[in-house]
Amino acid sequence: MNGVEIHEDIEAVLLSSEQIQDKIATLGKHITEDYRDKDLLLVGILKGAFVFMADLARSIHLPIEFDFMAVSSYGSSTRSSGVVRILKDLDYEITGRHVLLVEDIIDSGLTVSYLLRYLEARRPESLEICSLFWKRGEQAVPLDVKYPGFDIPPVFVVGYGLDYSEKYRNLPYIGVLKPVAYGAEST
Repeated sequence: MNGVEIHEDIEAVLLSSEQIQDKIATLGKHITEDYRDKDLLLVGILKGAFVFMADLARSIHLPIEFDFMAVSSYGSSTRSSGVVRILKDLDYEITGRHVLLVEDIIDSGLTVSYLLRYLEARRPESLEICSLFWKRGEQAVPLDVKYPGFDIPPVFVVGYGLDYSEKYRNLPYIGVLKPVAYGAEST
């Protein structure tokens, strides 16, 4: 994988850094075209989306602003609990603005669904979703993701902002975490 060392806790590399960067360039191009001459605010969901949002923002060739929200729905689990707590709310007013919610991964969809309802109550001009990774078919609620990145299988992945118990976010690729790394038995 172009000289990138694979971490010992990774069972397999699902997506290389190069594949991720190519996809982000494509997403950035589409977003640039769609939001030309519009007041765009990117809202990143911390902590997972910070790596993706940094690269995505650099690939959007428009003057944009960004803000962040921090939510909790996982704790140290490998599955979303469905209970969403807002740990950090927006700093900017979004009424009448074009808002693009930037998420690292959508699996159950419960967190994103909650955030959409929460943000829609603030009456943005538009509110869309951009998610780099999507476990399509795993959603407990229907979602319309205007800017989807990669469909990935229903395995536990880490890297490129995604973590397990706050570790592995710094890996430059997406890897499948060995079950033993999160306390599960190998099958």
